[in-house]
Amino acid sequence: MIERMKKRSYKNIHGYAYFWRTYEQKEIDLIEEREGKTFPYEFKWSIKKKILAPKEWRLAYPQAADLSVITPDNYLDFV
Repeated sequence: MIERMKKRSYKNIHGYAYFWRTYEQKEIDLIEEREGKTFPYEFKWSIKKKILAPKEWRLAYPQAADLSVITPDNYLDFV
């Protein structure tokens, strides 16, 4: 998370960052709101199956971008 914050600072990517969780413990690790859009991110060390955003998230925020999954294979592009 700190490396992402550094990148946002260096590249002048302004916006809000927070996480999302329901009372049922469904969550999204990072939400970035910038440029009038919402970008959800999930961090996974390994992926055994396709990762989808929780149904509650998709219903509440249908205009949000698709969930991006950050893994050891693609994290350098993210940070």
